Amino acid sequence: MNPQLKKGVLELCVLCALQNSDRYGFELVSVVSSHIAMSGGTIYPLLKRLYSEGLVSTYLVESQEGPARKYYALTPKGEDYTKTLIEQWRELVSGVESIINEGGRTDETI
Repeated sequence: MNPQLKKGVLELCVLCALQNSDRYGFELVSVVSSHIAMSGGTIYPLLKRLYSEGLVSTYLVESQEGPARKYYALTPKGEDYTKTLIEQWRELVSGVESIINEGGRTDETI
């Protein structure tokens, strides 16, 4: 898959993965990479940016399997932003699908 295209939708994928439950970093990597080929190194800078923008919050949970895990949760601002991104994504996909299906034709060229 084109890396630029993937990078553009990764934010939406991460935010959507957080909609129903809080997740720790590696869990987010696993969820997203099960649908889109990507490396873990891609997610962590994105999570840092989402945190600095106030879209996600973090908290630590002790783990019996090693060090404490940092969990990420959507903030109310993040929830609103995610809803907006989903609406924009659906509009974009619809428009692109129309162009693909019509072969770029308009009423003037038909």
